Amino acid sequence: MSTSTPQSSVDAVAQLQERIANKTATIGVIGLGYVGLPLIDAFTKAGFACLGFDVDPAKVEALSAGKSYIKHIDDATISEWLSAEKFEATVEMSRLAEPDVLLICVPTPLTDARDPDLKYVVGTCEAIARTLRSGQLVVLESTTYPTTTRDVMVPILESGGYKAGEDFFVAYSPEREDPGNPNFSAAQIPKVVGGLDPNSRDLAEALYGSAVAGTVTVSSCEVAEAAKVLENIYRAVNIALVNELKVLFDTIGIDVWEVINAAKTKPFGFQAFYPGPGLGGHCIPIDPFYLSWLARKHGQTTRFIELAGEVNTSMPRYVITRVAEFLNEVGKPIKGSKICLLGMAYKKDVDDPRESPSFVLMEQLLDRGADLTYSDPHVPALPKMRHHDLPVMESQELTPEFLKSQDCILIATDHTAFDYETIVQHAPLVVDTRNATLAVATGRTNIRKA
Repeated sequence: MSTSTPQSSVDAVAQLQERIANKTATIGVIGLGYVGLPLIDAFTKAGFACLGFDVDPAKVEALSAGKSYIKHIDDATISEWLSAEKFEATVEMSRLAEPDVLLICVPTPLTDARDPDLKYVVGTCEAIARTLRSGQLVVLESTTYPTTTRDVMVPILESGGYKAGEDFFVAYSPEREDPGNPNFSAAQIPKVVGGLDPNSRDLAEALYGSAVAGTVTVSSCEVAEAAKVLENIYRAVNIALVNELKVLFDTIGIDVWEVINAAKTKPFGFQAFYPGPGLGGHCIPIDPFYLSWLARKHGQTTRFIELAGEVNTSMPRYVITRVAEFLNEVGKPIKGSKICLLGMAYKKDVDDPRESPSFVLMEQLLDRGADLTYSDPHVPALPKMRHHDLPVMESQELTPEFLKSQDCILIATDHTAFDYETIVQHAPLVVDTRNATLAVATGRTNIRKA
C-alpha cells in the first residue's frame, strides 16, 4: 500500500517537473503505431529519451533495426533516434516502471454493436498497475468518451494501493494527427490537456509544452475527452451533409463538386467539406458513436450523430449502385466485369487502411461477382482486416495495357501518385468518387461521377 504523505506528493511533483524541465525525464509510449511514432518523433526532437512499448514483436524488431512501417515516419528518422541513443523499443511490459511518463496510444475500436471497446485501454492500465511506481505521470491519448480516464483508468491504476493525484498523476490529452498533411507534424499541433487534479494538469502541461507547438489547458479530463469527440463529430456530420447533397444533386443533374467550389468562395460562415465513397480512418467513423453510447447510457439521444452515421455508412452501397448503372449503359453487368479499384488507404497520399470504405466497396463488388483487382502505391499488398474477409491480392501496375483490359476503373482514394491522364486516356470507363479527374476531364466521355 502507498505510504505517501502530502509532503511526498509535493516532492514527487517537484522532482518530475524538474526532470521535464531539464529533459532528463524518460517518455514511455505504449502503442507504436500511427499515433505513438509521431509522438516519439516530437519528444526525441525536443531532447527527451523515449522507451516504446508494443505487444507486436514484429513492430519492435523492425524499429530496433531502424525500419519503419508507416509512411510519414521514415527509416532515416528512426535511425536518427537510435543513433542518438534516444529510443528503444520493447515488448516487455515489465519495464513500464522505467519511464517517468507513460503515454497510452492504443486502439479504441467499436464492438459489432457499435459500443465502445476499451479492452486495449483496460489491458494497458492493468499492465501499468502491476509496475506502477510513485511519481509517474500516466496520460491517455486514445480517443474515448468523457469519464473514461476518471471512471475506467484510475480505478485500475489505483488497484495496487497508490493514490492518483498523490502518489502518481493522471491526465488526458487526445491525439491530433493529420496523416498525409505535410504542414502539420505532431510537434506543430497544439495539444489539449486535462488533468485529474491540478498537479496532474500542471505536469502534463509542462510535458507537452516542452515538445509541441503549444498547449490548451482545460479544467478536467472530461472536457479534454469531450473536445476530441466534438472535433470528430463536427467532421462526421458535415461530411454526411455533403454526401447526402451529392446523392440529391446527382439525381437532378447538378455537380456537387462545382457547387462546393462555388460556395467556398464565401470568405465567412462556410467551410468546405467534400463527399466520398464513405468514411475511413481511426477517428471519424468510430468516435462519434462513443458519444452516442454515452448518451444512451444517460437516457438521451444524439439524433444528428446517428443520422450522420447512417448517411456515411450508406455511401459505399450508393457508389456500387452507380457503378452498376454506368456499366449497364454499355451493356455490361457487374458480374463478370473486370473492375479495378484505385486506393485502399482511407485518405489521399497515406498508407493507413484503417476503416477504409474501399474494403466495403471490395466486399460488395465481390458479392456481385466482379472480377476484381486493386491498385494503391501506398498499400502494395492487401492487409488482413479485423472486420473484412477478402482474398489475397497485390497492387496492380496501371499500365496502358492493364487499363485497356478493364471494364471499369473505380477511383476510391485520390492519391497524387496516380497518373490520371493515363488512366482516363486508356480506361474504357472511369467512375470517380473524389473528383480526381477534374483536371483531365475536358473532352472525355468515359468519366462518370459517383
